[in-house]
Order: sequence, then C-alpha cells, then structure tokens
Amino acid sequence: MDVRYPIGKLQVPENVTLENIQEWLKEIETYTIRLRKTVDSLSDEELSRTYREDSWSVRQLVHHIADSQLNMYQRVKLALTEENPTVPEFNEEKWAIQPDTKLPVESSIRMLEGINERIVSLGNSLTEEQLDRAFTHQINGIVTVAEKVAKLSWHEEHHLAHIKIALSK
Repeated sequence: MDVRYPIGKLQVPENVTLENIQEWLKEIETYTIRLRKTVDSLSDEELSRTYREDSWSVRQLVHHIADSQLNMYQRVKLALTEENPTVPEFNEEKWAIQPDTKLPVESSIRMLEGINERIVSLGNSLTEEQLDRAFTHQINGIVTVAEKVAKLSWHEEHHLAHIKIALSK
C-alpha cells in the first residue's frame, strides 16, 4: 500500500449519476462522527504523530480537512451560482502552517460539522443538469460539480486513513 494514497487515488465515474452523489453524501454525512471517534481522546503526543516521514501530523490533518472542505464547498457554490467562475489555487501547505492550526482539533471538527451539513443539504438538491456545471481552477482547469462532490467525499476518507495509519505507529 502506498501510504500517500491509502484508499487509492480519486476515481470519478465517467458518467456521474445522482445515485453516485447520494453514496458520496452518505459518507460525508457520517464523517464527523467517525472522525470524532478517532481523535476525541487523543493526547498531544498522539496528535503530533505523522503517517510517514515529513507528513502532516494528526492535528494538522484535522485542520487541513476542515480548510479543504471549506474551499471545496465554496467552489461548488460558485459553480452553481456563476457561469464557469475561475477559482484560485488553495495553497494547502501555507494554510497548514498558519497559527490557527495549533488550536485544539475540536474547533475544526465543529467547523466540519457545519460545512458537511451544508454540503449534504446542497448535494441532496442537485439535479442531473447541475452535475455538469463547472468552475475553472487556475491550475487544474475545468472541474464539474459532480467531480467536486466525489472529491469532497474521497478527500475526507483519504485523510481519515492517514490519521489511522499515524495512530497505529
């Protein structure tokens, strides 16, 4: 197993359906419960563990997950409300070293609870036509709403697996 991609790389079906969206939304809906169960009782030492050399700590991962979901949610909303908006790069490395990432992980879990609730609500209202709406990422090019919902789900699971690897060491 490649610890950089413990659940594999993101794979989006060529033709995403509303059923696919519903599967991903179920994962997102239960995510904070599973994350909380994994990190709630951790000590500072455990929160400082990494899943591989030179990787983010468990603490940084939890904060990154919240930061990333926030950015991705905003991109979906922009794609649904504007005609192919251009979105800036999310420099996750610079975000990961900002002073707020030293806060207790609870702050990011609470943030995730709200963001994920909003993502699920928005996702449940999507139509087939809206799945094809898109934004243009400065580096990655055109990204559809369908692709972004897939990534919203995959990304959380990807980093939960990283956290579990770090804690198993």
